[in-house]
Amino acid sequence: MTEKDTTSELFKGMRRFRAILQAGELPLGVAVSFNDPLLSDALADSVDFFWYDLEHINLDPAALNAHLLAARGKQTAAIVRVADVHPAVIKPVLDAGADGVVAAQVRSVDEVQQLVSNCLYPPDGTRGAAPRVPSNYDRIGRECFRLANETIFTAVMIETAEALEAIEEIVRVPRLDSVVIGPLDLSGALGDLGDLDSTVLGEAMDRIIGAARETGVYVGAGVGISGDLTDSLIARGVNWLQAGCDFQYLIDAVDETVAAIRGRME
Repeated sequence: MTEKDTTSELFKGMRRFRAILQAGELPLGVAVSFNDPLLSDALADSVDFFWYDLEHINLDPAALNAHLLAARGKQTAAIVRVADVHPAVIKPVLDAGADGVVAAQVRSVDEVQQLVSNCLYPPDGTRGAAPRVPSNYDRIGRECFRLANETIFTAVMIETAEALEAIEEIVRVPRLDSVVIGPLDLSGALGDLGDLDSTVLGEAMDRIIGAARETGVYVGAGVGISGDLTDSLIARGVNWLQAGCDFQYLIDAVDETVAAIRGRME
């Protein structure tokens, strides 16, 4: 029997995502909040990455495992948004096979440093080792530590006043891959939650993008399905974009179809 080459398969999704970024193209992804992993299987061929939300959604751990399996099978990068930088939050996500982590609502350089450290194995970080998915259940042994450290995508959301104030220091944290603009929460931090057209918000986004550019850190953004905001962020220079989530697309498609059918009946 020919031996299977499973080592490289485990990291293909994130390698593809990174290759798109390095080529100067714009990876596009969708947020996932439903438990059914068939959603990931169905949408994987339409997007460059998945954004699994554990900040606002109590996604069942078994369901997340299945989503990550489906994404890996389609060689689509799987990035998980978490609400804390603590290892108790991050380790189970990475050991389940996530390709990257986005930490929401960070407020300090120290938190960003913790996030990076908790995502990387020693000597680069302090991530605890366990023979789970990234090692193909210990089949690839110590090699998985090197491969994981090479590919894990580390990112933090800039959506608090404190993070915005510290942005020039945050983007200099070693091994941080990306900052991510959260326009809605950032608008609230700036004093007017939901005003996504304000000059103050625009200036803040430009400051984030400018600081990241100076240090070679990527800039992502998490947005709804608004075309105007998406176009504005792309024009400003974001490098990757999570645009909309599963239930938004479902509602829009149903509303559009029902309206069209009723319109033809009139």
